[in-house]
Amino acid sequence: MRQKSCGTRRALVAAIIAGLSMQNALVAAQEPDPVSREEENKAVAMRVFEEIFNQKKLEVASEIYSPEFVNHGIRGDVSLQEDQAAARSEIEAFPDLRMVVELAVAQGDFVTVVWRFRGTHTAFGYGLPPTGARIEMRGITVWRIVDGKIRDEWTSFNELTAYMQVLRHLRWFLLGLLLALTLLAWKVPKLIRNFRRRNETQTTRAIPKGNSREALLRSPPAQR
Repeated sequence: MRQKSCGTRRALVAAIIAGLSMQNALVAAQEPDPVSREEENKAVAMRVFEEIFNQKKLEVASEIYSPEFVNHGIRGDVSLQEDQAAARSEIEAFPDLRMVVELAVAQGDFVTVVWRFRGTHTAFGYGLPPTGARIEMRGITVWRIVDGKIRDEWTSFNELTAYMQVLRHLRWFLLGLLLALTLLAWKVPKLIRNFRRRNETQTTRAIPKGNSREALLRSPPAQR
């Protein structure tokens, strides 16, 4: 009887342990692994660079970004429509644009990416007509990804770097333009002075010596 009671206890304990193990397994299956979720978030971030910028597939934005997406720019918040319009303008201004990811780190809902921008400015963009300048710059973007879609963005890069590269590319053209404007500013006043002198000389020659203003005033009315 005693042996039977011990056996029953052992079976009960084993059943409890098995039940707890199954419950833990079910909970683990229902809860996503933090590591795998972070890798999934990084994969979403990589799609922005590879598909939208490099492959020019702007139509996939609805798969990557949440409708509530907000880009927290330095000059104010930007909606998804405005953000994608800016991306379209960049792609049009730099048809050979390539975005290279140098570093990507994921932690929780956040993914931080250090990227490098390379492209040739061959269409209107950055407030300038096509310049043919080769632009290369580095920036950093932080995304918050919720339920597999980008909800928030913070991006920082030095715009002055791009403008300085454009100016370096156009330096000889700008120098020639400056020289032409300098010569024009020096020559125009001289041309105006010469024109006035010539006009005054022609006017003086056109008036007869006996018909000066004083002579006309002194002459009788009949002669006028």
